[in-house]
Amino acid sequence: MTLSVPAGLRYMAYGTFWFSVMSLLVKMAGQRLPSMEIVLVRAVVTLALSWALVRRARLDPWGNRKGLLILRGVLGCLALSCFYFSIVHLPLAEATVIQYTNPVFAAIIAAVLLGERFGRRELAGVAAGMVGVVLIARPSFLFAGSAPIDPQHVTIAVAGALFSATAYVTVRMLRTTDHPLVVVFYFAFVTVPLVVPFALLGWLWPTPLEWGILIGIGTTTQIAQVYMTRGLQLEPAGRATAVGYLQIVFAAILGIVVLGERPDAWSVAGAIVIIGGTVLLSLRRRQELAAPAADR
Repeated sequence: MTLSVPAGLRYMAYGTFWFSVMSLLVKMAGQRLPSMEIVLVRAVVTLALSWALVRRARLDPWGNRKGLLILRGVLGCLALSCFYFSIVHLPLAEATVIQYTNPVFAAIIAAVLLGERFGRRELAGVAAGMVGVVLIARPSFLFAGSAPIDPQHVTIAVAGALFSATAYVTVRMLRTTDHPLVVVFYFAFVTVPLVVPFALLGWLWPTPLEWGILIGIGTTTQIAQVYMTRGLQLEPAGRATAVGYLQIVFAAILGIVVLGERPDAWSVAGAIVIIGGTVLLSLRRRQELAAPAADR
């Protein structure tokens, strides 16, 4: 048995790091700005960057499976809006742990729509990741001693996880027909017009510092989206999205470096479980790696 990390899982890991930076910036911006305003600015930045990258790569920005691309954009918009709302209105730990229930939804949806098999290794890896997330976040609805959180906010967060999982599966469906840059472009292209009316209702003009944070959100998201879209196109949905649990580890590191936070024993235990589950998902037998080449 050899230990290797497939390219798809590496891309997913890179993406989760940049998403952890994005989450930190969203929390900072959301101290004053409405969440839908943050979604809009991020989508505008992503749209501009995506258009430039698509044109630079000389790709057709309108893609091949337009209906599915639009659906992916709508699902991504709903997922993003729910997630940003939960980051702003819930403690960051609770918002993150709820968001990372999406691999379970993704595995189920992929099994139904794509016929992907969800084996014992994937099940064990996802279970380990979820346990690790709970140990780190220790959400108030599972651990006593914390103030209860608004159930409506929790419902919106869970809806965001479900929309994210469905969006991931649509990316898998597009893997043989459309370039990752085109998929990311459609996400922003669809999100901007959908979000504008809601963002304008409670618009607050950002300060110069907030503008910098908002631009940073859009930039880090663009990097993360490209990496994760490529990873999702290379790996089955359940396996790929489970690697997203690494975002919790990256968030803990950023907390130490940026915010001066120190993880307690529960957080360390959770990080170990998450890393263990991710390594389990990355294991490959040599003959498993050789099989696809033989088929070709």
